[in-house]
Amino acid sequence: MTAEPQSFVLTDARLVLADRIVERGWLAVADGRIAELGEGHPPERGISLGGDTLIPGLVELHTDHLEPHLQPRPKVFWNVGSAVLAYDAQIATAGITTVYDCLRVGTDGDNPDPDLTPLFDTAAALRDLGAGGYLRAEHRMHLRCEVCSANVITAAEQVLARFPVGIMSLMDHTPGQRQFRDIEKLAIYYKGKLGYTDEQLKTFFDNRLALYERNSVAHHRRLVALAQSHGIALASHDDTTLEHVSASIADGAVIAEFPTTVEAAAASHAAGIAVMMGGPNVVRGGSHSGNVAAEELARAGTLDILSSDYVPASLMLAAFELPQRVPEIPLAGSIAMVTAAPAKAVGLTDRGVLAVGTRADLVHVHVEGSVPVVRVVWREGRRVA
Repeated sequence: MTAEPQSFVLTDARLVLADRIVERGWLAVADGRIAELGEGHPPERGISLGGDTLIPGLVELHTDHLEPHLQPRPKVFWNVGSAVLAYDAQIATAGITTVYDCLRVGTDGDNPDPDLTPLFDTAAALRDLGAGGYLRAEHRMHLRCEVCSANVITAAEQVLARFPVGIMSLMDHTPGQRQFRDIEKLAIYYKGKLGYTDEQLKTFFDNRLALYERNSVAHHRRLVALAQSHGIALASHDDTTLEHVSASIADGAVIAEFPTTVEAAAASHAAGIAVMMGGPNVVRGGSHSGNVAAEELARAGTLDILSSDYVPASLMLAAFELPQRVPEIPLAGSIAMVTAAPAKAVGLTDRGVLAVGTRADLVHVHVEGSVPVVRVVWREGRRVA
């Protein structure tokens, strides 16, 4: 991280607090923590933000944006350390100071013994570069588990034996299930992504359905047990029906990632499971796969957390756009969806709000027209972007 004095005062700032906005305030940082804050004139001269907005550093629970850095083109595999550094820079300049990097276990095929070397190399690079002080954001692992895959249990056990994991999400991309209920849309997706013929697509679908019948129940049970035994926050993925939500409640899930229906989102929210939707869904005005719109859940009061998913910059943009789309949600509320709420969901009590004693993870934002422009990012009082 870039060296920066750890004690300073920011003045002439629009402070976004947990429950309100201070239109003209100041904030003092000492030893990487927020020491004081207030309205009006500060007790001493400081760095003027010129009336711009100051918010907590964003907390990102689900992004797979590392993947295109590791493989920027089909069959092109980039240097892992270089890819991690480039990805980290993009994360930090998006205003994200804490990020859970998605790494996937479980292949699409029927191979029980996959090569986990690329995954281990990536996890090791994130760990080692972070420990060396070379990463701008704080990186933690989100292990995405393809439940029906033949090798998911072995792979998950090996990852857990080597690396700390903060979140485990349970995914089921079986044709006809959850996100992929619409077989026709799924066929269009795979034909475009993989260039499959109709015959190849049928074979692929048949194989995935066979894996579902063989592995779904036993693998789900084992993965939940692994998460519980390691004290890992558990997330469901693409819950669609009330039965899915009931299973998530029984599993002890704390996050519902991208529920596909109004009913599933409402049931998860009512059960105290934090409902997370994608920032791109907000920015685009709907789901790219035809599922429920994040804005609809926001209007119903059942949206708790936003994730950048596959576009890091969408997190800040969505947080600033949502109050324009849904006037019932104030800016303080939408900012909480990308700061306090995700931090709370995974038990991080030392960040996510502008409050005395919390980490000085801060973002100076200038709004140009309708676009929030990240000007400066501090992590624990040090400037990182």
